[in-house]
Amino acid sequence: MNKAVIDVIIPAFNEEASIGLVLRDIPWGVVREVLVCDNGSTDRTAEEAAKGGATVLEENRKGYGSACLKGLEYLNRKPASEKPDIVVFLDGDYSDFPEELPSLVKPLLGENYDLAVGSRTLGRRQKGALTPQQIFGNWLATTLIRLFYNYHFTDLGPFRAIRYDKLLALNMKDRNYGWTVEMQVKAAKNKYRCIEVPVRYRKRLGRSKVSGTARGTILAGYKILWTIFKLLYRA
Repeated sequence: MNKAVIDVIIPAFNEEASIGLVLRDIPWGVVREVLVCDNGSTDRTAEEAAKGGATVLEENRKGYGSACLKGLEYLNRKPASEKPDIVVFLDGDYSDFPEELPSLVKPLLGENYDLAVGSRTLGRRQKGALTPQQIFGNWLATTLIRLFYNYHFTDLGPFRAIRYDKLLALNMKDRNYGWTVEMQVKAAKNKYRCIEVPVRYRKRLGRSKVSGTARGTILAGYKILWTIFKLLYRA
């Protein structure tokens, strides 16, 4: 079997202090290309990302999903012979542990899974790395997915790996807070083989754009629940 081609997409907004650390810890020996999708940063995120060896893409339309879609658009433009086999997503704030990437993709490589979600719930996380509202929101969202779609997840963690062809088939649309839950709900509706891999998680560097503000927390919670119910009634 030929070596699988793995590309990484990192959405980033004002991650000057952390993006270099993220790129330093990526196991480059198993990754072909890392795409840092700069979501309109006003600091030196792009410069630090380029210095760390990443391909930097600019996406000025705000939103986590917008940045992820920019990375996917870049991959879609590659010739057929250069498409990746697996796409990994992780955050640029150094809350994830990039060195765990090989264990995350292992079920896709050797066990024929389609989607592997890094679960911070099943793994070890630094005290305070997840806020109480994040913990509750994850529990509520994953409970609803289990009730409506009969798929058992424990987390909507950002660190995840998915087969490229399966990712394309999901026809991802969300441009902000609903990106992760959209992927998991659509994977469940399409009967993908999904697995959770325990991952470590630490306090992010800098202030969170979502859970760090009351407005961000409310909007994210609303969008996640709206996405679950919207997809429930959509073919």
